[in-house]
Amino acid sequence: MRKIFLILPILFLLALTGCSKESKPPVEENPAPDFTLNTLNGEVVKLSDLKGQVVIVNFWATWCPPCREEIPSMMRLNAAMAGKPFRMLCVSIDEGGKVAVEEFFRKTGFTLPVLLDADKRVGKLYGTTGVPETFVIDRHGVILKKVVGAMEWDHPEVIAFLNNELSKAR
Repeated sequence: MRKIFLILPILFLLALTGCSKESKPPVEENPAPDFTLNTLNGEVVKLSDLKGQVVIVNFWATWCPPCREEIPSMMRLNAAMAGKPFRMLCVSIDEGGKVAVEEFFRKTGFTLPVLLDADKRVGKLYGTTGVPETFVIDRHGVILKKVVGAMEWDHPEVIAFLNNELSKAR
């Protein structure tokens, strides 16, 4: 009889977690969750407004060594894709927000299009568990790839993959 009293609360908790209304993190081949964030300059960027473009959404932080290591390759990729229907969005989860990111770029000389997500609302929406995590989104707003960890974004295979996506009919 005592065992049943120990098991009942556990079963109750398991039932509650099964009924949770939290959304599941997005996965490849599913629509990317829409979001609106501000850039360092105060520009409002809404993901759904970028349909028709291939978009890279990279979650990162100034304190993250792998994030800092991949930034130069992201800068080169962004330059290589200039003039094409391509957009790179680097979503900073730094709690220091704009000040921390501006200070980081001033010290390093790096330049990237940064969106601010200091409350990690969008990171939670995407189910991120750390940084860097990156989502490649096609012209229709569908997640093509999720990359966990740092990567050489200007590798010829990555550029070929992105150019192939850009060449597909709208």
